[in-house]
Amino acid sequence: MELGEDKLIEELEELKKSFSKTTDKIIKDLKRQNKIMERSDKRQRKEYDELQVKLKEVEELSIEIEDTQREVVFTMGAIGESRSKETGNHVKRVAEYSKLFALYYGLPEDEAEMLKQASPMHDIGKVAIPDAILNKPGKFIPEEFEYMKKHAELGYEMLKHSNRKLLKAASIVAYEHHEKWNGKGYPNGTSEEDIHIYGRITAVADVFDALGSDRCYKKAWDDEKIFSLFKEERGEHFDPRLVDIFFEHLDEFLDIRDRFKDIIE
Repeated sequence: MELGEDKLIEELEELKKSFSKTTDKIIKDLKRQNKIMERSDKRQRKEYDELQVKLKEVEELSIEIEDTQREVVFTMGAIGESRSKETGNHVKRVAEYSKLFALYYGLPEDEAEMLKQASPMHDIGKVAIPDAILNKPGKFIPEEFEYMKKHAELGYEMLKHSNRKLLKAASIVAYEHHEKWNGKGYPNGTSEEDIHIYGRITAVADVFDALGSDRCYKKAWDDEKIFSLFKEERGEHFDPRLVDIFFEHLDEFLDIRDRFKDIIE
């Protein structure tokens, strides 16, 4: 019996030793694995932090590119207007009017802002029109008017190849802002809602500002005369809904006009 017990004890001792070696090995393996994971976590954290820094740099660069693009678009629009003896404030006012129209029409804020940035390019095609026609103080003869009308297509051709949303929007504005609701505009005689909303909005904004400003061929109209024309052209030249928006929020449009008055030196 004692011999049997001794043998059992001996086997248990061996088992204990074997178990101890196994657990020690497992513990060592776990500790080694933990160190590897810690090094990996540190490396991954470092890579993650470096990636975040690079993403921030890309984001800042993207914002800078967009800001530069907007400045270039506005400057090009102002150049187009300056060739026809119009002020830079004309394009500022048209831009502000356009955004206000867009918001009340129901366009999202970001799209309304994009239209505001694109609308200064509406007359960019005028850079290709000869000064003798562009700044003629009197009424155009039919041949001159036909030549003048080309500025819509010329502006579109300048901008249509870009893949950037802002310039694509500007190409639409340049192409369609002389179309009329009744289909009697140019260059395509498009009518009603077949005219892009950007073109319809810019048309109202541009005409409102042009009528209230001195030009080489006319003096500024008084407000009552402008308002009377808008009522007559509701559903003719202009989208009737936009004319309604204009009169419903007239104080806001007049406030924009006052804030961006032409500075006469």
